[in-house]
Amino acid sequence: MTYKHLFFDLDHTLWDFEANAKETFQALHTQHALHEKGIEDFDEFFNRYSFHNTRLWDRYTKGYIKQDELRWKRIWLTLLDFKLADEVLAKDMSAQFLEGLPNRKKLFPYTTEILEYLTQKKYVLHLITNGFDSVQHSKLKHSNLTGYFKEVITSEKCGSLKPQKEIFEFALRATNADVKESIMIGDNIEADIKGAMAAGLDTIFVNHINAETDVQPTYTIYHLKELENIF
Repeated sequence: MTYKHLFFDLDHTLWDFEANAKETFQALHTQHALHEKGIEDFDEFFNRYSFHNTRLWDRYTKGYIKQDELRWKRIWLTLLDFKLADEVLAKDMSAQFLEGLPNRKKLFPYTTEILEYLTQKKYVLHLITNGFDSVQHSKLKHSNLTGYFKEVITSEKCGSLKPQKEIFEFALRATNADVKESIMIGDNIEADIKGAMAAGLDTIFVNHINAETDVQPTYTIYHLKELENIF
């Protein structure tokens, strides 16, 4: 298959969300002196946040909750796990987290190198992401990735979320890309792989964490450098 348009996911695929989120929360944990409020174990605090964030993002992508609710409730529920019922603190931390997170720069190994490689080979690179528009563009800017992508398709921009096929169809129209010469590259089986497959795209599952799945993407890789074996 000859591909022309390569559609990447951003968070957890190229931009290391977990590492960047942990750095941001570490700063907030110190800033708000959470150790004095009964939250002494930062790693436990971050693990609880990750649990609630994953669960609420799933509800958000399925349309059960709105964007604003996702943003602050993931922190509110984390604080409640430590018997800290402080809605004002949760909303303050949410705003500060969203302000600080996009400034972080940690990428998965070989991210810049593979984007440079693909650009040199004349592939047209785009992003399809469920992240918030301003936040995602800020992440790209601070990690020096903006110049690699011709189009950045966010769920906020098109009014649809992965895995809904509408966001992929929107992306194809926005980029004037033929589905037969396009491929989706992402880490999330449900959102990236199943969603793209439903829209008729070939897929590359970036399995950073060696997860098991019954889904059969077009390709599976375990490190971004392996893209050189495909393109």
